[in-house]
Amino acid sequence: MSLAFLFLTGCGGYANFTLPPLPGGDAKLTFAFEQQPAPVVSELPRESLNPSVVRRGSALMDVYSVFDGATWRTAVESRVVLAPDARTWEGSYIAANGSALVVGNELWYWYEAGARGDHRIGLARDFQKLPQPALDHGPYRSWDERVVADPYVIRIEPYFYMYYLGQDRAQPPRQRLGVARSRDGVHWEKLRSNPILDAGEPGAFDEIGVGEPAVWQYGGFYWMLYTGRDAREYRRLGLARSTDGVRWTKLPEVFSGTAAWDSKVICDPSVLVENGEIRVWFGGGDEARPDENLHGQIGYGVLRPVTR
Repeated sequence: MSLAFLFLTGCGGYANFTLPPLPGGDAKLTFAFEQQPAPVVSELPRESLNPSVVRRGSALMDVYSVFDGATWRTAVESRVVLAPDARTWEGSYIAANGSALVVGNELWYWYEAGARGDHRIGLARDFQKLPQPALDHGPYRSWDERVVADPYVIRIEPYFYMYYLGQDRAQPPRQRLGVARSRDGVHWEKLRSNPILDAGEPGAFDEIGVGEPAVWQYGGFYWMLYTGRDAREYRRLGLARSTDGVRWTKLPEVFSGTAAWDSKVICDPSVLVENGEIRVWFGGGDEARPDENLHGQIGYGVLRPVTR
């Protein structure tokens, strides 16, 4: 059997698509990021990162990740609501780093799970897990062959759209961003032309990789905050813009931590647009490490529209 045939039969669902096109707006429009100086969630010595904030009824709900030195779990108000199950595809390392969305009367949460270096994306409804991954690795030698992670899901009827990180088999592995769509939130088809956002040039703030996207609409555009890693493992937030959710232009704005507690890492954005205000929750840390032991805490800020 040829490798080409294996590649084609291993693809799963792929399609050519865009999000609903937007008209575009003022080309000079961008954002300034005003951060609150103190964390809004801190569970030290446990680590807290990866907020996903939604409005459920009249209250805000923050679904976030906690690390105890060995395992990442998902928590709400300091109560663990998801943990990895080593008897399943999840392994024993992580069931966290997800994206929450209110669907009807339920809270749906797409989360990352799997052994180190072998992550997939699952779905839990009101924190009841579906038995199989919602989004799996790509085929042999694809851009997301080894890891799919960092889901961020938005809904524009009739589809759910998931932005996510993919990692390949290169050494060192390359981390880039792609998008998939689904009518039911369970069965997904990936964009055939993925990835949609690549790492930066040598010396750029995102030269080692990009991840942890957050996407929203404002002023005639789709916008994305994403995490960029540099060669020192410092992490900062980049800004990109699109009119179709697929073809993205990186903008020059890069947002760094402004306090001691997030001086070396600012990552994991979650965006909520309410009454024209763009609210952002994010993870931060004072240790430059690739994944954990950052002294991670969760902060809050607001994106203010400005023109260049």
